Amino acid sequence: MQESSVFWLRIAATLYFFGLLHALITLFGKRNIFERVALSGFGVAVVLHMVSLVELTRAIGQLPVANFYESASLLAFLIALVFLFVRWKYQFAPLSIFLLPLVFVMTLVGAMELPVAGWPSPGLREGWLLVHVLSVLSGYAALLLTAAASIFYLVRERQLKNKRPGAWFDHLPPLGTLDSITTKALSISFIFITCGVVTGLTWAFIESGTRWILDARIQVAIITWALCLGAVFLRNMAGWRGRKAAVLSITLMGCAALTWAAHVGLRKVLLER
Repeated sequence: MQESSVFWLRIAATLYFFGLLHALITLFGKRNIFERVALSGFGVAVVLHMVSLVELTRAIGQLPVANFYESASLLAFLIALVFLFVRWKYQFAPLSIFLLPLVFVMTLVGAMELPVAGWPSPGLREGWLLVHVLSVLSGYAALLLTAAASIFYLVRERQLKNKRPGAWFDHLPPLGTLDSITTKALSISFIFITCGVVTGLTWAFIESGTRWILDARIQVAIITWALCLGAVFLRNMAGWRGRKAAVLSITLMGCAALTWAAHVGLRKVLLER
């Protein structure tokens, strides 16, 4: 019964990817037929997620909160229900920017309780790793652009406040342009970093089973992704602009740098010193 529950949960996690697409469509303001398809796929995922939880509850004889994976799955389901209710009651679609990526990643984590056989072929293994690396590097590149635009924003703002004409920074774009660059680059970075986290978690799960949860590198990566999600939410939902948003973007770049250092082995070198 537990294996059947995990099977349905993995199918639900796959369909929750449509919810992630819905969040991205909302993020870039592209309302079209794909938005309705994505929302329908998310609804089917919620139903299958409920089937998984019911089967697991019957199998273990209690509410499935006995470990990290079960708790993550149940919490993801409750968040999904909250989103559907708010969407139905208030037509508050932008909430998907924050909640749906969270539901997708938490369900994916919850579906990793039982091990899998392994990679079907070495080619798929290498290809998956390549996608992971390219996604992470692309996300960090966009995040670097975000941080650079934020630094120039702070410099330009200070220059205008102090009224110092003639400096080299007079050639910088207007504050509105720099803020727009920061917002768009952050959104693109979030897309690639999310892809990198999902492929990285899947890679670690297939390679080492449930031991991935004790890997400090993965923990740091998830924290960085969560901060990126929070930054996107604050910019697009809470209306953060200007100095606050610039400082937030620079801080996020610092967290990403620490994540990169941990993954390339600098953490071990620093500890040995």
